[in-house]
Amino acid sequence: MIGYYETDQGKVRIHNEDAGGVFKNDAGQVLAIVADGMGGHQAGDVASQMTTSHLHKKWQEAKLIETPDEAEKWIKEAVRSANNEIKSYANDHEECAGMGTTVVVALCTKEFATVGHIGDSRCYFANAYGFKVITEDHSLVNELVRSGQITEEQAEHHPRKNVLLKALGTEFDLTADVKTMEFEENGRLLLCTDGLTNKVSDEELSELKSFEGEWSSFTQQMIDLANERGGEDNITLAVVHHHPSSDQKEGAE
Repeated sequence: MIGYYETDQGKVRIHNEDAGGVFKNDAGQVLAIVADGMGGHQAGDVASQMTTSHLHKKWQEAKLIETPDEAEKWIKEAVRSANNEIKSYANDHEECAGMGTTVVVALCTKEFATVGHIGDSRCYFANAYGFKVITEDHSLVNELVRSGQITEEQAEHHPRKNVLLKALGTEFDLTADVKTMEFEENGRLLLCTDGLTNKVSDEELSELKSFEGEWSSFTQQMIDLANERGGEDNITLAVVHHHPSSDQKEGAE
């Protein structure tokens, strides 16, 4: 399995509040993480970095994951404990009051991939049958679309597009939404923050399905597109490619 992670500050923000990485355990299983922090005075940096570090540490301690049930349980428990750590830290440090972060995480084995998320960072899945988003944003605008109050076209330019209904660190004992899918050879996963999806269309992201080459070229191409279109936000993405003959690359920010 190949994993690749890249983050970019964008063209406007003073700080990069995104974090994440792609990490491999001794069994060759891969954990990909993308987190988009929020909060004043760099507190978003703290929340996203704490989430990444917490999940990475849990992954280093984890035993071989053999079933989807085990994977879903692991993600729910790891994300819940990360959430509670962030909330407790914010309660104890006044300068971090109100901080939070999104998270999307993919636990990938040779047979299946389990994805969990909280917030509006997304995971896309591509295989021989197509390309689709497999997470559903925990956002006000998405809820308005789901309930039929606005159209998807109206959602693109809605003034409250960035309002989240759920984020790590905002309350204790949050549970991630999780789902598992078959992950066969040449399957691909893309995890990313809204700094990418607000600027690059799903149609453009669908190049994930057919891309051949170094994944560093793909991620840089997507970051360049987002920056060319304004780059108002930090841009972060991770790719996992089920390619058994290749070595795993690791990266973390």
